[in-house]
Amino acid sequence: MADTQEITLTKQKTKSSTPWQVIVFDDPVNLMPYVTRVFQRVFSYPKEKAEYHMTEVHQLGKSLLWTGDRERAEVYVQQLHTYQLKASLQKSE
Repeated sequence: MADTQEITLTKQKTKSSTPWQVIVFDDPVNLMPYVTRVFQRVFSYPKEKAEYHMTEVHQLGKSLLWTGDRERAEVYVQQLHTYQLKASLQKSE
């Protein structure tokens, strides 16, 4: 019985520790300098890193901005939405 409980707890820990990704998508509305500033504000990225992600969004249609725990990822996605950016979160593979 103890072994079953231990396995269940291990599975729950693994599930909850699965990293989540914050992804932002290109849109035809927001200008590139604006998107760069948003990345700097939300993620505290230096200008060069924010510009890199902005360029990736512009050229590839999306960019992976952050990976980590689900709760923080949800906060980041909500913050990006308040700046009118298209963003989502997904489980890391």
